[in-house]
Formats: sequence, structure tokens, C-alpha cells
Amino acid sequence: MRVQFVDLKAQYAAIKPEIDEALAGILDSCHFIGHGGFEKEFAGYIGRKHCLGVANGTDALFCAMKAIGLGPGDEVITAANTFIATAEAISLTGATPVFVDNDPVYYNIDVDKIEAAITPRTKAIAPVHLYGQPARIDKVVAIAREHGLKVIEDAAQAHGAAWQGQNVGTWGDAACYSFYPGKNLGAYGDAGAV
Repeated sequence: MRVQFVDLKAQYAAIKPEIDEALAGILDSCHFIGHGGFEKEFAGYIGRKHCLGVANGTDALFCAMKAIGLGPGDEVITAANTFIATAEAISLTGATPVFVDNDPVYYNIDVDKIEAAITPRTKAIAPVHLYGQPARIDKVVAIAREHGLKVIEDAAQAHGAAWQGQNVGTWGDAACYSFYPGKNLGAYGDAGAV
């Protein structure tokens, strides 16, 4: 028996007139790139001033991590049960991912284990909001501020999620999103944003 993970045809059929109208508008205007409409709307939706579209969620993580100056010899604490892209982006900067086990209640990084993982080489914490379930981001940010660390939120699976009434992606120094077709908010093709 085959179980389909995501039925993109059914999703399209449910909103076909809206999608077809939007695509026709893009084709008629020939504004294929660079007009920034989505970025402006998504930033407003999340509650941030800025949003920068990139090729995919991994690029979003990599760009954010490079922007805070990560490089060889640095360490970034992240969730042990995340998708490989989180650790891959850390590694691509030359830094080393340091994994912290997940909380058995929230299934995200266990905030009670973060401080034990901090070393003099730790430069950032990259909590992951999995399956639309926010990490305990208030605690992550408090720990980071106490230790002078940056926070890069991996919100690739948490578009529109909130913690304590505040959108994820607005707590840390940067937030990274994926719009892979199977994500909570998918694109036609791959896409990401910081």
C-alpha cells in the first residue's frame, strides 16, 4: 500500500482559480524576479521589517550564519533531531554543529540542556521549530543573551507559528524559512527566506 506524504495535485485543485490567475498575472507582467512583493508581504505577516528571498531553506540558514560572522573554530548549538540542512549550513560556514537532545514534551531542543553544551567557542544557538511546534524560544533567547550568543531560528517548518503570542522568527537575531513544496507554506519549486 502506498501512502502519499503530500498530495500537491489535490492542493492545487482546491485553489486552482486563484493560482491560475496569479500565474497569468506574472506571465502578463513579465515580472519574474526582483519585484519583492512576496518578501514584503511575508515580512509583514511574520512581523519583521525585512525579508530576503533565497533559493532554499539551506541557503537561508547559511546566509544568516555567515552574516553573523560564523567561521572555522566556531560552534553552533542546535537540535539533535533536525533535518540535515541545519547542521549542513553550520558546517558550510566552517563552524561545528553541537547537538543537544530534544525535549520529550515539545520534541524540540531541550532548553535545560543548552547551557551544558556552551563552550568558549560557542557563537550561536540555532533552535529548530519542528512540525509547526515552536521551540521554547523565550528560554533559548534568554540563555543566548546571558552568554553573549546569537540566535538563528530555523523556522523552515513553522510558518505562522507563535510562542507566547509572538510569531516564531521574531525572537532571535535572524529567522530562516523554507518554501519547499511539501512545507507548511510551499512554493512551486524550491525557495527560502531570511
